[in-house]
Amino acid sequence: MKKVMLSVVSVGLLYASPLVLKDAAQAVAAEQVEQVKKTTKVPAMRNRVYTQLARAQTVGDAEGIAAGLLVLDAVKDRIDSLNSYERAMMWNFYGFMHYGDQNTAAALNSFEHVVKEQGIPQSLRISTLYSLAQLSMAQQDYALTLDYLARWQDVNNKAMTSSQHILFAQVYYQNKQFEQSLSAVSSAIELVQTDAKLAKENWLILQRANYFELKKPKKVTQVLEQLVRDYDKPEYWVQLAGMYGEIGEEAKQLAVMESAWQAGYIKKSQDIITLVQLYRYHNVPFKAASLLEQAIDQGSVVAEEKYFAMLAQAYVAAKDQQKAIPVYIKASEIAENGKYDEQLAQVYLNLELWSDAVVSAEKALQRGGVVRAGNMYLALGMAHFNQGEFDASLAAFVQAQKLPQSAKTAQQWHTYVQNEHQQELRLAMLN
Repeated sequence: MKKVMLSVVSVGLLYASPLVLKDAAQAVAAEQVEQVKKTTKVPAMRNRVYTQLARAQTVGDAEGIAAGLLVLDAVKDRIDSLNSYERAMMWNFYGFMHYGDQNTAAALNSFEHVVKEQGIPQSLRISTLYSLAQLSMAQQDYALTLDYLARWQDVNNKAMTSSQHILFAQVYYQNKQFEQSLSAVSSAIELVQTDAKLAKENWLILQRANYFELKKPKKVTQVLEQLVRDYDKPEYWVQLAGMYGEIGEEAKQLAVMESAWQAGYIKKSQDIITLVQLYRYHNVPFKAASLLEQAIDQGSVVAEEKYFAMLAQAYVAAKDQQKAIPVYIKASEIAENGKYDEQLAQVYLNLELWSDAVVSAEKALQRGGVVRAGNMYLALGMAHFNQGEFDASLAAFVQAQKLPQSAKTAQQWHTYVQNEHQQELRLAMLN
């Protein structure tokens, strides 16, 4: 039979709170010594009982747990002849074996029999109650776990260890008692930091979870800062950047995301897009465009309509409208309407590429889905005018005057173009 380590893992948390159960024969010997040290009246363990309990372990080691349990059953058949200490140790052996057989429910039942006995050493009661708490935690019975922990605290006169604080923290967290959980996990962290040691990663994760549940974003941020310092994992950098954004420290958010990118920590498409958006927010459009173009080329970001549009807009913001043109063309080819033709027409107009502006504006109006149709008629009017096409220009401005959003500007342009056309006609007559 193997020696067993009890390890309780709480659902949703990564930390396991360990307790090594002594091997049964060692437990018997230790508890016999304890009888001398304690004032509790503990009856002696008789040799014949000790021999049978030790034999149960030997048989279990050699032939398996089931065989060891049969030896214990023979002892239990004479339970009326056992004193309280002998009964407690018999049940202790049962609990040990059942746990080794991964029968947690039976182990719980056996250890509960141990603490029901009055004539047992205090140290056995303390250790068994703590084991019961851990086993109940494994069964996700948090109310029962807290009950055992309360009973354990009542008889335990030693200062709690960090791992014991963590067990309390886990149970409280699972029971949605976040203030109590936070207090317990913080106590554990303070204990190890007093010895100049690092708090375990999973302790910090639990502390962060409690601050999150308690809606304390600045505290969540502080814990993430410590996780970045002590454990330096990509996800902590991204999470820290997100928290800086949440608490309004956008400059730090950008700095952390940029550092994470340079360290090779940012791999996910959405994280790359977040950094692109941060560059745009902080008026660094050239970096936004360079990063997004690289990500699309490498396949880190899917080459789809919305990201082409984002890339083109970044180039426009960076005053590099020439580079925006092929990107808008790609977006237009994917789109189901003319919304990117509309933006492309505006770029062509800004670059004084009049014929291209006419083509894109007409295409936008034909395909539909434009945000401001009036602007497309204005673009047509200006482009035709600059190509000397007065009739087409005036016709476009007439259409623009029919729309409230562009009516005033269109009327001014219409008057201007009409005057220019008349002037040109007069000059032609003079020649």
